Amino acid sequence: MERSVSTMHGNAITLVGQELKVGDKAPDFTVLDNELMPKSLSDYAGKKKLISVVPSLDTGVCDAQTRRFNEEASKLGADVVILTISMDLPFAQKRWCGAAGVDQVITLSDHRDADFGQRYGMLIKELRLLNRGIFVVDENDVIRYIETVKENTNHPDYDAALKALKAL
Repeated sequence: MERSVSTMHGNAITLVGQELKVGDKAPDFTVLDNELMPKSLSDYAGKKKLISVVPSLDTGVCDAQTRRFNEEASKLGADVVILTISMDLPFAQKRWCGAAGVDQVITLSDHRDADFGQRYGMLIKELRLLNRGIFVVDENDVIRYIETVKENTNHPDYDAALKALKAL
């Protein structure tokens, strides 16, 4: 399934994969953590999840997005996990987190299989990057909030995502 709903620097891009809706069961996925170990949605079972999707941590907006959620994470409680998923290599994610002092957000890489990108409809066909967006998933793995950012150089609506997460 393909759809053109976003842009990158004003140029139309094509998103590949399943288009999800609020109320859908969140699909499981396999990504890699910073130690090259596979992780999936089921590894965070029973937790409320904010999934922050970014094209690359090495860009200004992605950096700011990840830092913002890292700041918020300590205020959310032990029953909440914030995952940042990108196509960056796990080594690059680990280096970036160390340099940025990011220690509350879990960074995960979709570079190997683009499994998350395809299952969540966030894979950019032309660039093999992920479209910027946010998913809030409850403790029963039901999607409660989705934002697919229309222009990837823009910030997501942090306040709306955090409000949806806190409402769970």
